[in-house]
Amino acid sequence: MCGGVYFRGIAQHVHADTDTRPWGFAMRNWREAASPSRDFLGLAQGSDNQALIAGGRRSNVTGHELNSLLSTQYKPRDECGVFGVFGHPDSALLTYYGLFALQHRGQESAGIVSAKGSERAFQFHKGMGLVSQVFAADELERLAGTRAIGHVRYSTTGSSNAKNAQPFVVDTARGQLAVAHNGNLTNAAALRTELEARGSIFQTTVDSEIVLHLLAQPRGTGGGLAALRRMEGAFSIVLMGEREIIGFRDPQGFRPLCLGKLDGAYVLASESCAFDLIHAEFIRDVAPGEVVIIDGNGIRSEWPFKASKSAFCMFEYVYFARPDSNIGGVNVSEVRVEMGRELARQCPAEADLVVPVPDSGIFAALGFAEELDIPYFPAFVRNHYIGRTFIQPTQLIRDFNVRVKLNLIREAVEGKRVVVVDDSIVRGTTARTRVINLRENGAREVHMRISCPPHKHACYYGIDFPDPEKLLANQCTREEICKYLGADSIGYLDVAGMVRATGRPFNEFCMACFNGDYPVPFDANFDKLIMEKRRDNARLLEPASDRLL
Repeated sequence: MCGGVYFRGIAQHVHADTDTRPWGFAMRNWREAASPSRDFLGLAQGSDNQALIAGGRRSNVTGHELNSLLSTQYKPRDECGVFGVFGHPDSALLTYYGLFALQHRGQESAGIVSAKGSERAFQFHKGMGLVSQVFAADELERLAGTRAIGHVRYSTTGSSNAKNAQPFVVDTARGQLAVAHNGNLTNAAALRTELEARGSIFQTTVDSEIVLHLLAQPRGTGGGLAALRRMEGAFSIVLMGEREIIGFRDPQGFRPLCLGKLDGAYVLASESCAFDLIHAEFIRDVAPGEVVIIDGNGIRSEWPFKASKSAFCMFEYVYFARPDSNIGGVNVSEVRVEMGRELARQCPAEADLVVPVPDSGIFAALGFAEELDIPYFPAFVRNHYIGRTFIQPTQLIRDFNVRVKLNLIREAVEGKRVVVVDDSIVRGTTARTRVINLRENGAREVHMRISCPPHKHACYYGIDFPDPEKLLANQCTREEICKYLGADSIGYLDVAGMVRATGRPFNEFCMACFNGDYPVPFDANFDKLIMEKRRDNARLLEPASDRLL
């Protein structure tokens, strides 16, 4: 056996019915006139310190025993997708289409903010649900304008409710401002405590609102760029002011953000696949630590952050990003195919058929099959009208989706030795369901192959992983995982092979969820409901009369 694989001596048939577990701002700040010659960050337009962006230069256990430990969540959950357009008469409609292309990044809520010209009132619409559920033709018509930003959300900080849907829109002493945020601020609790002590009033429980409060501070506090430097963690953000759209990434570049162009208009998006849908030209990725400012004078860049080591999230390549996106000059589908090849070289299997778990395992399975010259067949048929299971937060809905999302073609697997390739195993419940399904449909052997290393650590940078103690790899040995899944063998791609598949240097990635090496400090007490817990604790500790008076 190879180093990355555990083989069972005799596969046990695990029946599904043996599992009896229940599946169970109104914000007004200091009155200060905004100079017409300055953008929202307080930068004089055309100033010498604004570098042109051309070239993207940068300045500086078993059965019921295991069941008691595991729940239905089986995939890590991503954070959000952002999109923005400046200088196009159909900016809101283009943003609507862009959010469609980014729907995989969040399915809880969607929103668009637009404006028809400088210093005109912002129009916005947002709500809970998919893009197609939130927007109708009349809403898009009302949103007509020449610049717009949009957002699709999965909650990684703050509850899933309409109040927390983005973009957020505020009216400040320096003008109107809207924000759409992808990622997590690791110092959110400290910043919010400080701002509240100084009189700021928050209406949501998400860290994104903190960005607005920081930018609304009076210019005597250092201006917009100084405000950005207060932020720590993972953030790719699109802002809209009264004259401009601004996009920026954290100095480590955890989350993607790219720049494009369409008919003279500029476009920002979390992934390049959004440009393809609207026929926009991809220009380049926004660099880590770069602030791109787009207004009537064109486009320019600022570099307010101290230079830092790159820490792009590896899981964007493994799972989150759409395969037709290009990130860091590399096509995501090609990376996943190469991960499959690396996996085949490290953890081969004697089999008759390679079967992907759609959609996330398709390209890795293709590479695995090609490398070992084993026939590839998509025996799992996906119901495309069922959303990505892990994104929907209700336990009952998520369990239902696990069971109805994929149907197996019995004739393809009956009597055969099958290799099932997926991108990851988090809690293992869905992988176990797939193995059971294959056994019930006559598969003679089932070998699990995973195109990334085991997940053992929490993420504090925008991915809603379970608590580490609930991760399968932390509860079981490789042998126990294989036995729990009911597979004949299991193999994981190692970290070195995963990095090789990207063609990029090892030191450019954050792989904390695999190796526990966190590139940015974080609050050890952080979880996605940290803001709600702060509020509830305050209510318990302080009488109402003291809070109000």
